[in-house]
Amino acid sequence: MRKVNINTPKERQIIFSGHKWLVRNTGANIVGPGPNLFSNSKENVWVDKTGKLHLRIINRKGLWYCSEVTLDQKVGHGKYIFYISSSLSSLDENAVAGLFTYLNDNQEIDIEFSKWSDVTNQNTQFVVQPHDNPENIFRFNMDDYPERTVHSFEWKEESISFESIRETHPQVQTIAKWTYKGNNIPKQSEERLKINLWLFQGKSPISNNINELIIDSVKYIPFNEISYR
Repeated sequence: MRKVNINTPKERQIIFSGHKWLVRNTGANIVGPGPNLFSNSKENVWVDKTGKLHLRIINRKGLWYCSEVTLDQKVGHGKYIFYISSSLSSLDENAVAGLFTYLNDNQEIDIEFSKWSDVTNQNTQFVVQPHDNPENIFRFNMDDYPERTVHSFEWKEESISFESIRETHPQVQTIAKWTYKGNNIPKQSEERLKINLWLFQGKSPISNNINELIIDSVKYIPFNEISYR
C-alpha cells in the first residue's frame, strides 16, 4: 500500500512577555482575515535576543505569508497595553496590524493600524465589533515618531477606554483617546488575546516589500489588579 502524506500544519509556541503564545499556521489553506496564508516559520514570527516580538509579511516562492500569535490562556475584563517600537505610519497601504481580544467576529475589541488600501485614509482605528456600526469605530492618524508608541484599551462591563500615546521624556503625549459605551461591549467568555499582521482582502503589498511589526512587550492587567487614583 502506498503511503499518503497528509500535510498537517505543525503547531509552534513562543515565549513573549512572560507568556506562551501559539503561532498560527494554515499550511496551504487560505483563510481569514484577508483571506490570507499564515505561516509559523521563524522568518515570519520570532522573539529577538532583547525579548521583542517580530511579526512579518513575507514573500516565499511567489506567495505572501502573514503572521498571527494567540495567547494560550483566556482573558477578560482588564487593561491591555502594547508597547510598539516599529513605524506604524510606514506600513503598506494593503497591510493591517491588529492588537485585539477575540471570541468571534461580533465579540472582538480591536486596535488596528491600516489604510485599508486607500492612501487617503487615516491609518489607525479603535473598534468594537461589529465595525459596520458607525458608533463602534473611532479613526485617527498616527504619524512617524522617533520614540516608541504605547496603545491600550481597558475593558470593563459598562465601557471600553482606548488610548494611544507617545513616550516623550520626561512625560508622555496623548495621540488619541476614546471611550465606548455602546451596545456591543463583549461579555466575558473564552476570549483570547491576539496580535496579527495581514493583507487586506489578500492583496499583495503595493510596495512589494516585506512588512514588519515589532512589539517590545505586552501587559494584561486583570480588572481586580488595576489601581485607580
